[in-house]
Amino acid sequence: MAGTLYLVATPIGNLGDLTFRGVETLKQVDFIAAEDTRVTVKLLNHLEIKKPMVSYYRHNTGTRGEELIARLLAGESCALVTDAGTPAISDPGEELVAQCAQHEIPVVPIPGACAFVNALAVSGLPTGRFTFEGFLAMNKKNRRSHLESLVGETRTMIFHEAPHKLPATLKDLREAFGADRRISLCRELTKLHEQVWRTTLGEAADHYAQTPPKGEFVLVVEGAPQQEKESYTLEEGLEQVEKRLEEGTSLRDAVKQTAAAMGLSRKALYDLAVSRKD
Repeated sequence: MAGTLYLVATPIGNLGDLTFRGVETLKQVDFIAAEDTRVTVKLLNHLEIKKPMVSYYRHNTGTRGEELIARLLAGESCALVTDAGTPAISDPGEELVAQCAQHEIPVVPIPGACAFVNALAVSGLPTGRFTFEGFLAMNKKNRRSHLESLVGETRTMIFHEAPHKLPATLKDLREAFGADRRISLCRELTKLHEQVWRTTLGEAADHYAQTPPKGEFVLVVEGAPQQEKESYTLEEGLEQVEKRLEEGTSLRDAVKQTAAAMGLSRKALYDLAVSRKD
């Protein structure tokens, strides 16, 4: 009979946030698969728990994943943990869970800390519908494409960001969504210097262009305003593109902005604009 994979959420800062059930699970499993064993051993030492550990992180998911599946199929139980937060959410653990599903290995969640959920809760922005976007790509083309796909997104958007990339990210967000769009910057949640700053993208970008950021951030960004659905033709869209061109907007940006605002196909509108220009 196959063993069980337990997804144990670990503290994102305050060690007191680990649940009783999480502690008991770590005590009872046969072994622990950790994102970084050096980080997890500190937590285990604090809890006075001694368990065999193996590393499981983004660059060894292939071979190590096969090893873990073999051990689970042999009947061993495993607790999967990340350095902080809930495993398998924007995390390599999702691959292991998918493998377990293929082999019909039981997977049991042990709830606990999750940075983006807590950031959303304290953001002051709408929480009924939201989209978690994780970390933006470092590649400029992929990054731009990701943000362009979110221009018309009406749900609250959540991003993770490291301090050294925050100024550039805020600049890109301001360019994509406008300086007046509201944002809640949640820094070092549950830690000593926890801070929640509710402001606009323009103010946030200006501030961190001058002030070096410190700590890990969760960015909660207001969605685009809801608009009544109207049916527009490509010809009407082309008129708006031409107006934007007269204002000095590039063709690419004019088409992108118009397509998002009017609910038109960007490719069809671009092709029409190019054909008329020729």
